[in-house]
Amino acid sequence: MYKTILVPVDISEDVLTDNALKHAIYLAKISDATIHLFHSIPDVSRFSMSYSYHYDLLASFAKKAIERSEEQLQEIIDKIDYPSDKISYRVEIGSPRDKVLSEAENINADLIVVGSRNPSFSTHLLGSNASGIVSYAKISVLVVR
Repeated sequence: MYKTILVPVDISEDVLTDNALKHAIYLAKISDATIHLFHSIPDVSRFSMSYSYHYDLLASFAKKAIERSEEQLQEIIDKIDYPSDKISYRVEIGSPRDKVLSEAENINADLIVVGSRNPSFSTHLLGSNASGIVSYAKISVLVVR
C-alpha cells in the first residue's frame, strides 16, 4: 500500500503531532512502510535583512534551533511503537508548506499525513500549512483533526 509516509511535525503542537502520528503509525504497520518525520523552522533571516550586521547571531540561532528540533524529534521517535530502523527525520529552515512538499519529493513519499486544527476565521482568510500542502501536493495527503 504505502512505502514511505511523511509526517510534518509542528513541535509546538503536541496534539496535532500526536494525532497525525497515530494515523501514520497505523498505516505504516499495515503497509510495512517507513515513517519520515519532518520539521520546518521559519526563516527569521528574511525578516531582518536590514540588520545584516546580525548575520552571525542569526546563523547561531538557526543552528541551535535545528539542534533543539532534532533533539525533540528524537524524543518523539523514542516514544513511537515502531521499529526505529524504519523511522527517520529531518529538520530544515524555510516555509513549512514549501519545505514539506520538497521533502516529499526528496524521499519519494507516497503519502503525507498532516495534523490540522479546526478551521478558524483567520485560517479561512490566511490559509494554513495543511491547506497549502493539500493544494499543492503531487501525492495523497491525509489530513487528521
